Amino acid sequence: MAYADFDIEMAETRLGVIVHTADLFPDLVAHPVPTWLIDQLKRASTLPFVSEKARSELVISPILLAVREMSADRMSVLSGIRFDVQPDQGLVGECDFLLSLSDPLPVVRPPVITLVEAKKQDIDAGLGQCIAQMVAARIFNERHGKSGPVFGCVTTAEIWQFLRLDGPDVKLDPTRRLISDVAELLGVFERILEQTETD
Repeated sequence: MAYADFDIEMAETRLGVIVHTADLFPDLVAHPVPTWLIDQLKRASTLPFVSEKARSELVISPILLAVREMSADRMSVLSGIRFDVQPDQGLVGECDFLLSLSDPLPVVRPPVITLVEAKKQDIDAGLGQCIAQMVAARIFNERHGKSGPVFGCVTTAEIWQFLRLDGPDVKLDPTRRLISDVAELLGVFERILEQTETD
């Protein structure tokens, strides 16, 4: 068993979490979009997204690089890395993206934010996988003496849905953010960076 095998019901049963909806980002303020990102997304919009790899390279990665820039380059963006945390619970496997507030090194350092690319453009199907990775990130962080909430995201590149793990509670933001409002999307990441740094 691995992260990709989890759905929401299995995550609740096996990992002891409770999933409910909550407004994670009240009074959200949009963040200015760098000119280079506007240009990149405009170029990407003229190409067919025929695979998840294309979405990852042309849309998701540039947005995460913009988030790294927002953090004054204090955040690492790790793509396709193994994150084997607790094999007996199925918390093993490859992660699409892990974000860590640390120097850019080819190793995972806490605190970790997880991001899952939705398979077949199905956000709901990716939520269980994301929750499992968030639980693994919390365990990983605690092993390294870090506490606080863990954030996650499931995205199709065009649609982004965010989650927050606090204790046993998985709070699912009911608002799905759209790539068409990238300034709002960057505002969400700015809020996550603030909360991850201060908690």
